[in-house]
Amino acid sequence: MLLTAAVARGVADGSVDLAFRRWARSRIRVGSSFIALGHVIEVTSLEKVDPDRITAQDASRAAYDSPDDVRAALCVNAHNPTYRIGLRCIGEDPRIALRADDNLSDDDVTDIRARLDGMDARSRHGPWTRAVLVLIGRRPGVVSTELAAALGRDRKSFKADVTKLKKLGLTESLEVGYALSPRGVEFLRREVPTDDDVQTDDQVQTDDQVQTDE
Repeated sequence: MLLTAAVARGVADGSVDLAFRRWARSRIRVGSSFIALGHVIEVTSLEKVDPDRITAQDASRAAYDSPDDVRAALCVNAHNPTYRIGLRCIGEDPRIALRADDNLSDDDVTDIRARLDGMDARSRHGPWTRAVLVLIGRRPGVVSTELAAALGRDRKSFKADVTKLKKLGLTESLEVGYALSPRGVEFLRREVPTDDDVQTDDQVQTDDQVQTDE
């Protein structure tokens, strides 16, 4: 479930605990959770409602100024039923702490390696995990379209794969592009202790200049 940054912050600080959506059928269930702006958000309630019965209190709890503002936001797909969704923050995204943890034991490295090997084995486009990690390490902050093209991949599937690495705490999203997390840097150092190691910014700049000169 997608939330705007303002609403996600409101749920995190407790000032927002409702959302309204028009769906052909429910896309979530009570007790499920999702990540928004670095926090884990739990769905506490879910019910169909008549938009005309949305109250001023409902609107305020959903970060709107008035019921009419809520109804205006629901004008798209007006033929679909309206759902009133209860929300609460139940903690920070555990991936944040995981990303910062670069104190990897041999067992940690073995576990990460096995998970990556499993992703490679299930992939329809062949092994990709190490190549993507190395690429992100060499080109942090580069837009995903360029990274995908560098590997001969389409952007959509490339981003889906990076998300899988993010769930393991190995990468993090930047305002533009991605970077290896401290955990990802340490794993790659242990996994690929060769010339394919993550390069310094100066080395990356040199490579880019060589490519440009060519």
